[in-house]
Amino acid sequence: MTDNKRIRLIKYLKPYLPFAILAPLTMVGEVLMDLTLPTVMSNIVDKGIVAGDLDIVWTLGFRMILFALLGGIFGTLAAFFSNYAAQSFGCDLRRDVFERVMSLSIQQTDKFTTGSLVTRLTNDITMVQDFVAMVLRNFVRSPMLFVGGLIMAISLDVSFGLVLLVSLPIEILAVLIIMRRARPLFTQVQTKLDSVNSVMQENVNGARVVKAYVSEEHEKERFDYANSELRDTNLKVQTLIARLAPVMSIVLNMTVVAVIFIGNLRAEAGLIEVGKIMAAVNYITQIMMSLMMISMVFQSISRASASAARIREILECEPAVVSGEVKVESREGSVEFENVVFRYPGTKGRPVLSGVDLKVNKGEYIAILGATGSGKTSLVNLIQRFYDVNEGSVKVDGVDVRDYELENLRSKVAYVLQKSELFAGTVSENIRWGREDATEEDVRHAAEIACADEFITDFADGYDTYIDEKGTSLSGGQKQRISIARAILRKPEIIIFDDSTSALDIKTEAKLRSALRSELKDTTIIMIAQRVASVMTADRIAIIDKGQIVACAPHNELLETSEIYRDIYDSQLKGGVSVAAE
Repeated sequence: MTDNKRIRLIKYLKPYLPFAILAPLTMVGEVLMDLTLPTVMSNIVDKGIVAGDLDIVWTLGFRMILFALLGGIFGTLAAFFSNYAAQSFGCDLRRDVFERVMSLSIQQTDKFTTGSLVTRLTNDITMVQDFVAMVLRNFVRSPMLFVGGLIMAISLDVSFGLVLLVSLPIEILAVLIIMRRARPLFTQVQTKLDSVNSVMQENVNGARVVKAYVSEEHEKERFDYANSELRDTNLKVQTLIARLAPVMSIVLNMTVVAVIFIGNLRAEAGLIEVGKIMAAVNYITQIMMSLMMISMVFQSISRASASAARIREILECEPAVVSGEVKVESREGSVEFENVVFRYPGTKGRPVLSGVDLKVNKGEYIAILGATGSGKTSLVNLIQRFYDVNEGSVKVDGVDVRDYELENLRSKVAYVLQKSELFAGTVSENIRWGREDATEEDVRHAAEIACADEFITDFADGYDTYIDEKGTSLSGGQKQRISIARAILRKPEIIIFDDSTSALDIKTEAKLRSALRSELKDTTIIMIAQRVASVMTADRIAIIDKGQIVACAPHNELLETSEIYRDIYDSQLKGGVSVAAE
């Protein structure tokens, strides 16, 4: 981990530098009070109790309480300043990491996996955030207590320094050995946590499939394995760390015993007073405790450095799809594929798309039909630059999509997926998600076009009906129609339907197609479908086979000229049950 890489995270602390400075400054006040208290106590014993002077006892006792109170105030302020800086640091870092995740291409987010991204955005950032809070408090407190305690202890009697000369190297060596062995395990812990999150994510999203296939036991075994791996790795770390506490405790107590023994000999010889021996014990305890706190900082460094590396991996990951600079204000909605060749990143063999040429005109309703795996979805994914072509070009309104500013390009297109993605919120909020400034009238009109108004108004709360996360409270057809309404409300130049009417019955689908044709006359519609009945009324139907456009013409012409289309038509409609007129 180089200094330059560290700076990338340190920069998030700069806006809160005043708090980051005030935290250690106020901590200095607390440490000074802590270092003063044993000396005051020593004077109470030697000059007050032993000498029988109660006035000194009362005076110094009051002073001791005042110092303790001041130390508490300084400590509280230090805790506030350090936590404010650390929490703000974490908030800003989490925001930027999330923004970077949002800017990554689909292939990059797939590479990281959802579980890993969740862990990095939550647990890893929390680790680094806690480290910042600890450092702001302890990088002054621990060294200052250590050095100050040494000075004060030696100033009481040089022989106490000789005891520390023996005990301190033992503690320092124990800390270094254990931290060195524990550091690699911290990275492993985060990786195992990724696995737990991934299994959990898959099972929450795929709960219906798990239940349908009665695979609960299998998934429990998967989770138990990932969970046990996390437990075992955590135990290894904690076992190592646990060995440090008794070692340091034993050394601390042996040091205290040695100080008391030497102090007793010196007191009998009249070379030191009893109060100073008590003060020395307190200073020795402070020195050892500060060393223990330093070891905790080292432990936190190990954890935080592992997490920081994972966070930087996201921040330093340059998006594979880089935004261009061209903004096109014209609203034509034309799409053109020119000799497009495409294969998914990291794959070999035959391209998914090969030599694709297709022109879609403004306001045209074009359908794409083909077998599963023929490249239909891959083709439309190139329009919004979810992926980039390997060869050739894709143009929207005559401009290569790679030259577009991404936001400008994607604002021209609405995409309705087969698997409808809805969010927790009301029906109205989900539809308005396509255009936040839309009025209630706009929302209702979009729902009417999408044939969704008829079931929404049947809900007890109508458009204010709350939808559970991912729309689990709705049927597949209802979710698809709400998603279609969301796309329509956006009023884009181009709407892509990726088999997004598959859950609708033929009658509802025909009604939807009719509404789209009448209400969105100037909108370019690209319809991917599996059913011939869904595409027969399109202006043109493009037949894609093994990644190539093998035919593109209206329904009647394809029946005469395309053997592939006739085969699909005959297999689905058995030679002539037409629903084009519906």
